[in-house]
Amino acid sequence: MSPAPGTLTLIGQFDSPFVRRVAIALTEASIPFAHLPWSVFDDADRLRLINPLVRVPTLVLEVSCALVDSHAMLDHIERRAATALRPASGAERDAALRVEGLAVGKTEKSVSLFYGYQLHREVSEFWAARCRSQILAAAQALDAAAQGHPTLHWFAGRLTHADIALAAAWRFVHEAHPVLLDDAALPALAAHATALEALPVFQVIAQSVIPPA
Repeated sequence: MSPAPGTLTLIGQFDSPFVRRVAIALTEASIPFAHLPWSVFDDADRLRLINPLVRVPTLVLEVSCALVDSHAMLDHIERRAATALRPASGAERDAALRVEGLAVGKTEKSVSLFYGYQLHREVSEFWAARCRSQILAAAQALDAAAQGHPTLHWFAGRLTHADIALAAAWRFVHEAHPVLLDDAALPALAAHATALEALPVFQVIAQSVIPPA
């Protein structure tokens, strides 16, 4: 099966926090989309025909243009959404972008560390330790931010990209690196992520991490 012409299609499995993030944003923006759960390992050949980087998420637009970077996908969603998923301007937007950046950075380091161990016989312990320290530092910064945001939705009184990125990162880190973060040491962040994961959209768009075969 390939993307149908004239249909917005998201490619990738929901165990990827980046694919999941885009899918949740599309759903929250009420933008209909088809989903092809291709793997970058098992479906590399056909994915390469659409995205030469052979990575997910890939978002094929109705005009058959394929977006290959999640930031571009979220920008596309923002332009189509009836209600923006980021604060419009000012200090609140900057604060939301900081949280989003910390969560995405934490995700990137977590994914790199996971596949580093999965795909390589030997991993530099210096590099691995640095990744772990960056993940922990980002989590601590997000926990500090959570203490100042007691409500479920931190910004604009509604779900935003910051919330989505934070929850997607939290779930992936806990599944890919079960002993890396201590919930008791990050109580505010753990409570916020858990509350987000209980929302219907997070329950529906979810998949346990699948290591590469």
